[in-house]
Amino acid sequence: MKPKSSKISVVVRKAVVVVLLIAAFLAGYLLRSHLQTDHAHAGPTDANKPTVAQKWYCSMDPQIIRDGPGDCPICGMDLVPMPTDLAVAGAPRQLVVSEAAAALMDIVTTPVERRFVDAEIRMVGKIDYDETRVKHITAWVPGRIDRLYVDFKGTRVSKGDHMVYLYSKELLEDQRALLAAVEASKNIDPNSSSFANTFKFANVEAVRTRLRLRGLTDEQIAEIEKAGKTVDHVTIYAPMGGIVIDKHRTEGSWVDTGALIFTIADLSQVWVKLDAYESDMMWIRYGQLVEFTTEAYPSEVFKGKISFIDPTLDAKTRTVKLRVNVDNSQGKLKPEMFVRATVRAKVAQSGTVMDPEMAGKWICPMHPSVVKSQSGICEKCEMDLVTTESLGYVQVDTPNEAPLVIPASAPLITGKRAVVYVRLPDAEMPTFEGREIVLGPRAGDYYIVESGLAEGETVVTNGSFKIDSALQIQAKPSMMNSKTGEQTTCPIMGGPIDKQYFTTYKGKKVYFCCPGCEEEFLKEPEKYLAKLPQFKNQESKTTF
Repeated sequence: MKPKSSKISVVVRKAVVVVLLIAAFLAGYLLRSHLQTDHAHAGPTDANKPTVAQKWYCSMDPQIIRDGPGDCPICGMDLVPMPTDLAVAGAPRQLVVSEAAAALMDIVTTPVERRFVDAEIRMVGKIDYDETRVKHITAWVPGRIDRLYVDFKGTRVSKGDHMVYLYSKELLEDQRALLAAVEASKNIDPNSSSFANTFKFANVEAVRTRLRLRGLTDEQIAEIEKAGKTVDHVTIYAPMGGIVIDKHRTEGSWVDTGALIFTIADLSQVWVKLDAYESDMMWIRYGQLVEFTTEAYPSEVFKGKISFIDPTLDAKTRTVKLRVNVDNSQGKLKPEMFVRATVRAKVAQSGTVMDPEMAGKWICPMHPSVVKSQSGICEKCEMDLVTTESLGYVQVDTPNEAPLVIPASAPLITGKRAVVYVRLPDAEMPTFEGREIVLGPRAGDYYIVESGLAEGETVVTNGSFKIDSALQIQAKPSMMNSKTGEQTTCPIMGGPIDKQYFTTYKGKKVYFCCPGCEEEFLKEPEKYLAKLPQFKNQESKTTF
């Protein structure tokens, strides 16, 4: 038999459990009543909020929006439910997003600023001979080549080296005439008239001149007069030092006066001929510094200056030939080598080229290496120097004269149009507005802005396509379409319009894709006005 105290403890425990259950029931009842009261107070406020009807749209063609499920009339895909926040009608050119949505879209903005930018023009070309340093060795008299002292092309020669040993019958006749004239001048008769004596001396000088034209030097002529004997050969010497780049005759050949025998090129200075595209010509100026590399020396940068810009355009390649003078005293550069060249131009307003080193200077139009601080003549060609401003250079010192620029990733370019999305500064939430602007030339990683933006405004540089796509999903006109205010789709079917089917509503034409759509529209015209750009006169912001 159990003790009495054990029975009492069991009863107490049961009583405690019952009390706890009653307390929990009462607490739940009171909490439920409190929530119902709060909901009752909040009910009228929520009831005043506008409800948005569920819309359905095509994920492939987002401009197709319907009030219920169905198939896309364009691609045939099933329509999917549109999020209610995207179904709210809004401004055709503005998009408002939350900070979280902007971060999710990875939208990056950059301020519009004034700054000097560098245009980098890349070109290709090849090395060629400097035509001003190429000379030919020709036969000065008709005759036979009995000896060629240079046996093959590529031989290096110095100025004055003997090159050709030539036999000439005509040379013998001129030498005999010289000896006869010299002998006659020695036998001067004192009783003869002064005219006769003068004629004898003039005859000697005339024969000497003829021999010089035959290629004989003054030393050779003096030796003939001294020895009193004729020579039947003449030696032709190198007119300058360089490399024999061509051999036109062989020993034993008979040649006429003027026949080519050798060609010599001085390779201590060479030309680099480059091809510049038509669109890059606005940045290229006479006298600009050019840097280039070759396959033979890829890590070495060679430099030169533009000495000539072809006045004509190659109709086949649509390029302009440039010529660069380059020092080659080390002999590394060889004709026909391919090069990759770069020209850098600092850009001022309106696409002008700024070079502080060239501004205010005078330059030779024939030799770009001759640059002076005042007017004068070139010591190389004796041409008058011209101002660098006449060649397109300007000097810009103040930041206010720097061009207005935006990053090249900011504009969406469609043909002749350029569109940017500008973040509005005074909006509570990130608000982006599409704007059409006028761009100038591109300079490196930037575009020069001619109009449409102001300094300090902020443009989207990453995420513009996402913003434009979001606008299209909301059935707003894309900024990529130049005619954003013109109706392009049928308000009933969503397909392309046919302008032969239309009706006039409130003084404006509404176009359809077929006659049946006109009847459907006239039943409830206000229902479709949100889809018609010609009726969107007031812009309102949309948040999602």
